[in-house]
Amino acid sequence: MIEHELAQACQAAANVSGKGDGKFPPLLKVGVFPESVEAQFRSRFTLIDEAALQNDPAQADAIGGIVTRSNYRISAELMDRLPGLRIIATNGVGYDGIALDRAREKNIVVTNTPDVLNKAVAELAVGLLLALLRQLPAADSFVRTGAWEASPFPLGASLAGRKVGIVGLGRIGKEIVRRLVPFEVDLSYFGRTPQDTPWRHFDSLPAMARHVDVLVLSCPGGAATRHIVDAAVLSALGPEGVVVNVARGSVINEADLCHALANGIIQGAALDVFESEPLGESPLRRLSNVILAPHIGSATHETRRQMAELAMRNLVSFFTTGRAVTPVA
Repeated sequence: MIEHELAQACQAAANVSGKGDGKFPPLLKVGVFPESVEAQFRSRFTLIDEAALQNDPAQADAIGGIVTRSNYRISAELMDRLPGLRIIATNGVGYDGIALDRAREKNIVVTNTPDVLNKAVAELAVGLLLALLRQLPAADSFVRTGAWEASPFPLGASLAGRKVGIVGLGRIGKEIVRRLVPFEVDLSYFGRTPQDTPWRHFDSLPAMARHVDVLVLSCPGGAATRHIVDAAVLSALGPEGVVVNVARGSVINEADLCHALANGIIQGAALDVFESEPLGESPLRRLSNVILAPHIGSATHETRRQMAELAMRNLVSFFTTGRAVTPVA
């Protein structure tokens, strides 16, 4: 279904010319985009950044859409400042930073870019897990500093045979599972309702944490999952357990996680997302049993290009037909 709609939107886009040619209203750009991605949007739209809008508030009346990334906040106040706003296109899968209630009140369409980033995020999740178990950052440093000349490197842990629990068996969670199956792990998942899978379902996260060695977080962000992993869950996971988070920073209570890592309550963690980004001064930066990544789950050339293409197709389709390709609200 999505593929068919994408093809239709792509054809519509092909029939509309225009870098700033007046075919589309200007877009407010919220967030920082890679140069190549921003160029894709500029090929069709006039972009106004937040600083330019602040310097010239009169531009607000002309803005018809917002293009943003999923780790930026779009507040109700911002929507209220843009009387002509009709669509918010998120260049990412998450939209928990958007004030959806206000968007619905104002009949503003919100879109995201599902599916195109699933594989990239799943690859990173498994890569982080392997790097954590086999201590790859420490091993790299061990060779570079010459420590190998004096002693052997400490033994790591195998992934094969481990009990892995997935928190959030959605599109990304299923891609993670597909990549874990060849490692011959014992798979479980936590969710509100059982799915038609061969893997064990838990409706209690502490119960699953007691059962597994590895927690992989791939659930949506938002109020329903805020601090779903807390001191109780980490204690249940235990001193042999590790956590991998490619979901949202908000799903883990970071203070509880830092305490658990520093005091041997769990063995380690690998994190691509944080409660506050970019990560500032934090105990996490001083702990040796955690791997930190700068929110790069979808950060491949191929994936970011596909995300930008889908976000742009949403915008072009909406402004030419009145319908977005992948709306969420």
